[in-house]
Amino acid sequence: MESLKDSRKVNEFKKELLKNYRDNMKDETFKELVNKFHISEEVGSINNSALEDIALELKNCSKCKGLYECKNKVIGHYLYPKVEGKIIDSIYVPCKFKKEQDRLLALKNTASKELLNARFENIDVKDKNRVEVIRWIKKFYDDFEIYKDMKGLYLHGSFGSGKSFLIYALLNEINLNKKVDFEALYFPDLLKTLKEDWDTYSEKMDRYSSVPILLLDDIGAEAVSEWGRDEVLGTILQSRMNNHLTTFFTSNLTIEELEQLLSSTKSGLDKVKARRIIERIKQLTVDMEIISNNKRV
Repeated sequence: MESLKDSRKVNEFKKELLKNYRDNMKDETFKELVNKFHISEEVGSINNSALEDIALELKNCSKCKGLYECKNKVIGHYLYPKVEGKIIDSIYVPCKFKKEQDRLLALKNTASKELLNARFENIDVKDKNRVEVIRWIKKFYDDFEIYKDMKGLYLHGSFGSGKSFLIYALLNEINLNKKVDFEALYFPDLLKTLKEDWDTYSEKMDRYSSVPILLLDDIGAEAVSEWGRDEVLGTILQSRMNNHLTTFFTSNLTIEELEQLLSSTKSGLDKVKARRIIERIKQLTVDMEIISNNKRV
Protein backbone atom coordinates (compact mmCIF):
# COMPACT_ATOMS: atom_id res chain seq x y z
CA MET A 1 0.00 0.00 0.00
CA GLU A 2 2.84 2.37 0.90
CA SER A 3 4.66 1.64 -2.33
CA LEU A 4 1.49 2.41 -4.28
CA LYS A 5 1.26 5.84 -2.64
CA ASP A 6 4.92 6.48 -3.40
CA SER A 7 4.34 5.47 -6.99
CA ARG A 8 1.43 7.91 -7.27
CA LYS A 9 3.55 10.72 -5.82
CA VAL A 10 6.30 10.01 -8.34
CA ASN A 11 3.80 10.04 -11.20
CA GLU A 12 2.23 13.28 -9.97
CA PHE A 13 5.70 14.83 -9.68
CA LYS A 14 6.56 13.75 -13.22
CA LYS A 15 3.29 15.22 -14.50
CA GLU A 16 4.06 18.52 -12.76
CA LEU A 17 7.54 18.59 -14.28
CA LEU A 18 6.11 17.87 -17.73
CA LYS A 19 3.47 20.60 -17.34
CA ASN A 20 6.11 23.17 -16.34
CA TYR A 21 8.31 22.09 -19.22
CA ARG A 22 5.49 22.43 -21.75
CA ASP A 23 4.61 25.86 -20.36
CA ASN A 24 8.24 26.91 -20.81
CA MET A 25 8.20 25.64 -24.40
CA LYS A 26 5.83 28.54 -25.16
CA ASP A 27 8.81 30.85 -24.62
CA GLU A 28 10.72 31.33 -27.89
CA THR A 29 14.20 31.40 -26.33
CA PHE A 30 13.53 28.26 -24.29
CA LYS A 31 12.12 26.48 -27.36
CA GLU A 32 15.10 27.45 -29.54
CA LEU A 33 17.46 26.15 -26.86
CA VAL A 34 15.68 22.79 -26.70
CA ASN A 35 15.57 22.44 -30.49
CA LYS A 36 19.20 23.45 -30.97
CA PHE A 37 20.44 20.70 -28.70
CA HIS A 38 17.80 18.15 -29.79
CA ILE A 39 16.56 17.69 -26.24
CA SER A 40 13.71 15.21 -25.89
CA GLU A 41 10.60 16.00 -23.87
CA GLU A 42 11.57 13.41 -21.27
CA VAL A 43 15.07 14.85 -20.76
CA GLY A 44 13.78 18.41 -20.97
CA SER A 45 11.15 17.91 -18.28
CA ILE A 46 13.67 16.29 -15.94
CA ASN A 47 16.10 19.19 -16.43
CA ASN A 48 13.50 21.94 -16.67
CA SER A 49 15.03 24.18 -14.00
CA ALA A 50 18.50 24.04 -15.56
CA LEU A 51 17.05 24.90 -18.97
CA GLU A 52 15.10 27.80 -17.45
CA ASP A 53 18.30 29.28 -15.99
CA ILE A 54 20.17 28.90 -19.28
CA ALA A 55 17.32 30.40 -21.31
CA LEU A 56 17.05 33.38 -18.95
CA GLU A 57 20.74 34.20 -19.30
CA LEU A 58 20.62 33.81 -23.09
CA LYS A 59 17.63 36.15 -23.14
CA ASN A 60 19.55 38.70 -21.03
CA CYS A 61 22.45 38.49 -23.49
CA SER A 62 20.22 39.05 -26.52
CA LYS A 63 19.23 42.51 -25.20
CA CYS A 64 22.58 43.48 -23.67
CA LYS A 65 24.63 46.39 -25.09
CA GLY A 66 27.77 45.92 -23.00
CA LEU A 67 29.29 44.61 -19.76
CA TYR A 68 27.88 47.57 -17.86
CA GLU A 69 24.37 46.25 -18.62
CA CYS A 70 25.06 42.58 -17.78
CA LYS A 71 22.26 41.04 -15.70
CA ASN A 72 23.66 37.52 -15.51
CA LYS A 73 25.01 35.96 -12.30
CA VAL A 74 28.61 36.12 -13.52
CA ILE A 75 29.31 39.43 -15.27
CA GLY A 76 30.38 38.95 -18.87
CA HIS A 77 29.39 35.28 -19.01
CA TYR A 78 26.33 33.23 -19.86
CA LEU A 79 25.31 29.67 -19.05
CA TYR A 80 25.81 27.16 -21.87
CA PRO A 81 24.31 23.64 -21.78
CA LYS A 82 26.38 20.50 -21.56
CA VAL A 83 24.15 17.52 -22.38
CA GLU A 84 25.30 14.12 -21.17
CA GLY A 85 22.66 11.43 -21.59
CA LYS A 86 19.66 12.42 -19.50
CA ILE A 87 21.58 14.99 -17.48
CA ILE A 88 21.93 18.63 -18.58
CA ASP A 89 24.75 20.46 -16.87
CA SER A 90 25.86 24.00 -17.65
CA ILE A 91 29.14 25.87 -17.92
CA TYR A 92 29.91 29.58 -17.96
CA VAL A 93 31.05 30.93 -21.32
CA PRO A 94 32.41 34.47 -21.86
CA CYS A 95 30.18 36.71 -23.96
CA LYS A 96 31.41 38.78 -26.92
CA PHE A 97 31.81 41.87 -24.72
CA LYS A 98 33.93 39.98 -22.16
CA LYS A 99 36.07 38.50 -24.96
CA GLU A 100 36.65 41.99 -26.33
CA GLN A 101 37.55 43.32 -22.87
CA ASP A 102 40.03 40.46 -22.41
CA ARG A 103 41.52 41.15 -25.84
CA LEU A 104 41.98 44.82 -25.01
CA LEU A 105 43.52 43.95 -21.66
CA ALA A 106 45.99 41.62 -23.38
CA LEU A 107 46.89 44.46 -25.74
CA LYS A 108 47.32 46.78 -22.75
CA ASN A 109 49.66 44.33 -21.06
CA THR A 110 51.68 43.93 -24.25
CA ALA A 111 51.89 47.69 -24.67
CA SER A 112 52.73 48.44 -21.03
CA LYS A 113 56.52 48.43 -21.55
CA GLU A 114 56.15 50.79 -24.49
CA LEU A 115 54.01 53.14 -22.40
CA LEU A 116 56.42 53.11 -19.47
CA ASN A 117 59.23 54.16 -21.82
CA ALA A 118 57.21 56.70 -23.84
CA ARG A 119 58.94 60.04 -24.39
CA PHE A 120 58.30 63.13 -26.49
CA GLU A 121 60.89 62.02 -29.02
CA ASN A 122 58.82 58.88 -29.72
CA ILE A 123 55.63 60.76 -30.63
CA ASP A 124 54.56 60.58 -34.26
CA VAL A 125 54.16 64.25 -35.22
CA LYS A 126 53.31 63.58 -38.88
CA ASP A 127 49.67 62.66 -38.22
CA LYS A 128 47.67 65.87 -38.81
CA ASN A 129 44.77 64.56 -36.72
CA ARG A 130 46.95 64.67 -33.60
CA VAL A 131 48.51 68.12 -34.05
CA GLU A 132 46.11 70.00 -31.76
CA VAL A 133 46.50 67.48 -28.94
CA ILE A 134 50.30 67.39 -29.29
CA ARG A 135 50.43 71.19 -29.11
CA TRP A 136 48.32 71.13 -25.94
CA ILE A 137 50.60 68.54 -24.37
CA LYS A 138 53.75 70.47 -25.25
CA LYS A 139 52.31 73.71 -23.81
CA PHE A 140 51.19 71.89 -20.66
CA TYR A 141 54.72 70.58 -20.18
CA ASP A 142 56.30 74.00 -20.72
CA ASP A 143 53.88 75.70 -18.31
CA PHE A 144 53.78 72.97 -15.66
CA GLU A 145 54.84 73.75 -12.13
CA ILE A 146 53.98 71.61 -9.15
CA TYR A 147 52.28 74.46 -7.27
CA LYS A 148 50.22 75.69 -10.20
CA ASP A 149 46.52 74.88 -10.40
CA MET A 150 46.59 73.12 -13.79
CA LYS A 151 43.78 71.18 -15.41
CA GLY A 152 44.55 67.85 -16.96
CA LEU A 153 43.05 66.38 -20.12
CA TYR A 154 40.00 64.25 -20.85
CA LEU A 155 41.32 62.71 -24.07
CA HIS A 156 38.78 60.63 -25.95
CA GLY A 157 38.63 59.19 -29.42
CA SER A 158 39.06 56.21 -31.67
CA PHE A 159 40.57 52.93 -30.48
CA GLY A 160 44.32 52.67 -31.05
CA SER A 161 44.78 56.37 -31.84
CA GLY A 162 47.61 56.71 -29.30
CA LYS A 163 45.72 58.45 -26.49
CA SER A 164 47.49 56.56 -23.70
CA PHE A 165 50.92 56.89 -25.35
CA LEU A 166 50.63 60.68 -25.61
CA ILE A 167 49.67 61.10 -21.94
CA TYR A 168 52.32 58.65 -20.75
CA ALA A 169 54.95 60.50 -22.78
CA LEU A 170 53.93 63.77 -21.10
CA LEU A 171 53.92 62.31 -17.59
CA ASN A 172 57.24 60.51 -18.11
CA GLU A 173 58.85 63.76 -19.24
CA ILE A 174 57.47 65.64 -16.23
CA ASN A 175 58.60 62.90 -13.89
CA LEU A 176 62.12 62.69 -15.31
CA ASN A 177 62.79 66.37 -15.94
CA LYS A 178 60.70 68.13 -13.30
CA LYS A 179 60.87 65.38 -10.65
CA VAL A 180 57.10 65.24 -10.10
CA ASP A 181 55.49 61.98 -9.03
CA PHE A 182 52.54 60.52 -10.93
CA GLU A 183 50.31 57.44 -10.93
CA ALA A 184 48.90 55.91 -14.12
CA LEU A 185 46.10 53.38 -13.69
CA TYR A 186 44.26 51.22 -16.20
CA PHE A 187 40.84 51.91 -14.73
CA PRO A 188 39.14 48.48 -15.22
CA ASP A 189 42.14 46.89 -13.45
CA LEU A 190 42.00 49.43 -10.63
CA LEU A 191 38.55 48.25 -9.52
CA LYS A 192 39.63 44.63 -9.71
CA THR A 193 42.79 45.10 -7.64
CA LEU A 194 40.96 47.13 -4.99
CA LYS A 195 38.43 44.31 -4.55
CA GLU A 196 41.10 41.62 -4.40
CA ASP A 197 43.04 43.16 -1.51
CA TRP A 198 40.86 44.95 1.05
CA ASP A 199 43.80 45.21 3.47
CA THR A 200 45.46 47.80 1.23
CA TYR A 201 42.24 49.51 0.09
CA SER A 202 42.59 52.62 2.27
CA GLU A 203 46.29 52.98 1.50
CA LYS A 204 45.71 52.78 -2.25
CA MET A 205 42.76 55.17 -2.16
CA ASP A 206 44.84 57.71 -0.23
CA ARG A 207 47.59 57.39 -2.82
CA TYR A 208 45.26 57.86 -5.80
CA SER A 209 43.52 60.77 -4.12
CA SER A 210 46.70 62.67 -3.27
CA VAL A 211 49.40 61.86 -5.85
CA PRO A 212 50.39 65.11 -7.68
CA ILE A 213 49.35 63.81 -11.11
CA LEU A 214 46.93 60.95 -11.79
CA LEU A 215 46.02 59.26 -15.08
CA LEU A 216 42.87 57.12 -15.21
CA ASP A 217 43.41 55.24 -18.44
CA ASP A 218 40.55 53.77 -20.50
CA ILE A 219 37.73 54.91 -18.24
CA GLY A 220 34.42 53.59 -19.53
CA ALA A 221 35.81 50.15 -20.41
CA GLU A 222 34.79 48.74 -17.03
CA ALA A 223 31.54 47.11 -15.95
CA VAL A 224 29.72 49.86 -14.04
CA SER A 225 28.72 49.26 -10.43
CA GLU A 226 27.47 51.69 -7.80
CA TRP A 227 30.52 50.89 -5.66
CA GLY A 228 33.00 51.54 -8.46
CA ARG A 229 31.26 54.72 -9.53
CA ASP A 230 30.42 56.31 -6.17
CA GLU A 231 32.83 54.88 -3.59
CA VAL A 232 35.94 54.61 -5.76
CA LEU A 233 35.76 57.03 -8.69
CA GLY A 234 33.61 59.61 -6.90
CA THR A 235 35.80 59.64 -3.79
CA ILE A 236 39.05 59.97 -5.74
CA LEU A 237 37.75 62.76 -7.98
CA GLN A 238 36.18 64.72 -5.13
CA SER A 239 39.43 64.70 -3.18
CA ARG A 240 41.49 65.69 -6.20
CA MET A 241 39.06 68.47 -7.10
CA ASN A 242 39.14 69.84 -3.54
CA ASN A 243 42.94 69.87 -3.55
CA HIS A 244 43.36 71.18 -7.12
CA LEU A 245 45.40 68.13 -8.19
CA THR A 246 46.08 67.52 -11.89
CA THR A 247 44.12 64.60 -13.30
CA PHE A 248 44.09 62.99 -16.75
CA PHE A 249 41.66 60.58 -18.40
CA THR A 250 41.68 58.59 -21.62
CA SER A 251 38.55 56.99 -23.00
CA ASN A 252 36.95 55.65 -26.16
CA LEU A 253 33.80 57.50 -25.03
CA THR A 254 32.87 61.16 -25.19
CA ILE A 255 31.98 62.75 -21.86
CA GLU A 256 28.30 62.56 -22.83
CA GLU A 257 28.61 58.84 -23.62
CA LEU A 258 30.49 58.25 -20.37
CA GLU A 259 27.70 59.97 -18.42
CA GLN A 260 25.13 57.69 -20.04
CA LEU A 261 27.21 54.62 -19.18
CA LEU A 262 27.78 55.69 -15.56
CA SER A 263 24.06 56.29 -15.04
CA SER A 264 23.21 52.64 -15.64
CA THR A 265 24.04 49.91 -13.10
CA LYS A 266 22.47 46.58 -12.13
CA SER A 267 20.49 48.46 -9.50
CA GLY A 268 18.89 50.67 -12.14
CA LEU A 269 19.24 54.13 -13.61
CA ASP A 270 20.75 56.94 -11.54
CA LYS A 271 21.37 60.02 -13.65
CA VAL A 272 22.01 62.29 -10.65
CA LYS A 273 25.05 60.36 -9.38
CA ALA A 274 26.41 59.98 -12.91
CA ARG A 275 26.06 63.74 -13.42
CA ARG A 276 28.07 64.38 -10.21
CA ILE A 277 30.96 62.30 -11.56
CA ILE A 278 30.86 64.08 -14.91
CA GLU A 279 30.84 67.52 -13.26
CA ARG A 280 33.96 66.58 -11.30
CA ILE A 281 35.68 65.41 -14.50
CA LYS A 282 34.77 68.70 -16.18
CA GLN A 283 36.16 70.66 -13.24
CA LEU A 284 39.44 68.74 -13.44
CA THR A 285 40.05 68.60 -17.20
CA VAL A 286 40.01 70.10 -20.64
CA ASP A 287 37.98 67.98 -23.08
CA MET A 288 39.75 67.04 -26.33
CA GLU A 289 39.12 64.49 -29.06
CA ILE A 290 41.61 62.54 -31.14
CA ILE A 291 40.51 60.57 -34.21
CA SER A 292 43.44 58.89 -35.90
CA ASN A 293 44.65 55.72 -37.57
CA ASN A 294 45.11 52.69 -35.34
CA LYS A 295 48.69 52.90 -34.08
CA ARG A 296 48.56 49.32 -32.78
CA VAL A 297 48.16 47.70 -36.19
